[in-house]
Amino acid sequence: QVQLVESGGGLVQPGGSLRLSCVASGIRINAHDTGWYRQAPGMQRELVASISSGGVVYVADFLKGRFSTSRDDSENTIYLQMNSLKPEDTAVYYCSLDYWQRYFGQGTQVTVSS
Repeated sequence: QVQLVESGGGLVQPGGSLRLSCVASGIRINAHDTGWYRQAPGMQRELVASISSGGVVYVADFLKGRFSTSRDDSENTIYLQMNSLKPEDTAVYYCSLDYWQRYFGQGTQVTVSS
């Protein structure tokens, strides 16, 4: 059974940083395409970043330079590093994994506010 569990969200001031983690169980994360999405209140879920099974990294153009993603195969975990956070980054962040379907974790809340 595929399970994804995110952690690392919280309240941070504008300009601050957070690192989100997503631990996978029931599946090897490096054998599949994975990603990070976010959904703000009243908005559609949007793709933030992704890592292919081959390790190719994609970051949404509007987040390049502030967000990055990485993978630790030994920990079966993917990460989303978020720097220079802005209030508009406030959202629930979800990790995803593609295996016959797209699996999502339960999400972690990120709130950027002074």
